[in-house]
Amino acid sequence: MRLAEIIGLRPEPAAGVLVTLTRRCPLSCAHCSTGSGPDTGERPAPGDLRRFVASFTPRDRPDVMMLTGGEPLLMPGLVRELALSAKEKGTRTAVLSGMFFARARSVPRAVLRAAAAVDHFSASLDLHHEREVPRAAVFAALRALGATGTRVSLHLTGTGPDDPYLAEATAAVEREFGGTLPVLVNEIRAFGRAATWARPARAVGVDGAAAPAPCAMAAWPVVAFDGTVLACCNQHTVDRRPVPPHLRLGHIAEDSWGTVRARVLDTPLLRAVRTVGPLHLRARHAPDAPPAASYCDACRRLSALPGAVAAAERTASGAAGALLDLTVGRARRAHGPTALVRAHGCAAYAAWVERPEPGEQEAPR
Repeated sequence: MRLAEIIGLRPEPAAGVLVTLTRRCPLSCAHCSTGSGPDTGERPAPGDLRRFVASFTPRDRPDVMMLTGGEPLLMPGLVRELALSAKEKGTRTAVLSGMFFARARSVPRAVLRAAAAVDHFSASLDLHHEREVPRAAVFAALRALGATGTRVSLHLTGTGPDDPYLAEATAAVEREFGGTLPVLVNEIRAFGRAATWARPARAVGVDGAAAPAPCAMAAWPVVAFDGTVLACCNQHTVDRRPVPPHLRLGHIAEDSWGTVRARVLDTPLLRAVRTVGPLHLRARHAPDAPPAASYCDACRRLSALPGAVAAAERTASGAAGALLDLTVGRARRAHGPTALVRAHGCAAYAAWVERPEPGEQEAPR
């Protein structure tokens, strides 16, 4: 499964699910958005994860399951088990790793077996990771992992389009892989351990401009560190309890994939967030509401605004709401993966997600 394909599916409601296996990580990167580290032990119960993934069916399943953390490959056996279970139902699996194991200069057999079971392997790399795992070791491990037959990519993070580290690191990728490694480039935001020093997230909009835009990120359910399933991947929302009612989709100890998927697709307020956006709902139907601190804060507060809730019930319920959801989702997918990264990642490097992968030939221009 190619990186561009995963990102291209991201705006489609319930096309994927993001699963946190643990918040523990052997690394202590200064920018970690989840605040993961060696002394952080929160994780969903493995039995609950197994039951949740086993609830996928050939007719009702996500197209892709993304396993993340913390460091998911602290449990390579569980990664392999969940990936194989999902594959039986037709779901493809991707994993994102901080590459702690690369420090040993050889990839452990258990990690190679886990990589062979998934359909895509993405490695994190940035200035903070490089202080703990050398870049050359990450590159060597990616080559070894790609040799298992699994598609590989790089998840690169910096402070913004003018960050000299990003320019230097992408040049190194170009030299090492000859234009055949796709890269998702994101910007460090003020979450987790970066909350005290990184700049706040920019407003969602077209090409990064502030706008009352709909939210493409309210599409895939997120299994959080405690097993709660949320409709939002914003780290402030994932970490805070209680979860706003329209963003809480259930818990893997109690709910199947079919139940979670139905809530993603049929909750009117959540549909309205995806199709018209929280700022539009507030401006049109709750103009006297107290000001929100950010775009995402405006969304989190929607459940407490009766006017916005009533408007969503009127306009985003039933067949009409489903058609609106479908139309907006198709329009976003038609724009392609590069456009999505331009809006939500580091715009200057957005096209890197569609680069050819090892073994592929770039299409003639």
